[in-house]
Amino acid sequence: MTEHPPIDKTAVRNASTVIVLRDRETTPRVLMGQRGAKAAFMPNKFVFPGGAVDHTDGDIHLKARPPSPCLDRLQEDAPAGLAHALAVAAIRELWEETGLVLGTPGTWASTPHEDWRDFAATGFIPDARALQFVFRAITPPGRPRRFDARFFLVDAASVVSDLDDFSAASDELSHLQWVSLEDARSFDMPFITEVVLSEIQARVDQPSPPDSVPFFKNNDEESLFLRLQGNRDAITQPR
Repeated sequence: MTEHPPIDKTAVRNASTVIVLRDRETTPRVLMGQRGAKAAFMPNKFVFPGGAVDHTDGDIHLKARPPSPCLDRLQEDAPAGLAHALAVAAIRELWEETGLVLGTPGTWASTPHEDWRDFAATGFIPDARALQFVFRAITPPGRPRRFDARFFLVDAASVVSDLDDFSAASDELSHLQWVSLEDARSFDMPFITEVVLSEIQARVDQPSPPDSVPFFKNNDEESLFLRLQGNRDAITQPR
């Protein structure tokens, strides 16, 4: 088992979350699962697949990066190089928590890191070109875990594995299922998940990236609602 450094529970950790959208033109559905009752963060809640960026994610080769302007917006108000790790984390978390593959057929140039061996065994290389950056939110102070989460929308047509086969999924999420946007609000979910669902519902008929990305920036000093434009100097507040 790979040893990872201990988690600093007071730190805000970068994280990636993936919203897979299926049947966009008929009855739109998103993939969700339920967190465990003993989970330290959001127990029992229904959420999208996702999790914290791993310290090795920045070393993983991508067949293709997220498209522009998504890549530019990921780099906005963020450390240099983090956008790559965020995209890798999104693909890894989707694989680990659901068993779904976002990739391109190919052979890895070198022996994959332990966290990626099962993914590599599927015959695919991680590919981020289908990731559409649509939302960002920092967990407010006072929570047992805090994350600076980037939410990625992915059309299910870009997933290269069986959309109904979750046999390779870990046990981090239970009751994995495709939930219609109309029924999703009846599930017990975090407030921020509800907000993101509203954003996704508004984007069902708009396959291109949003004009700007909503950013709930909660820090110890203040809480702001901003829009990411794709320019490090152009973070704006909505009028």
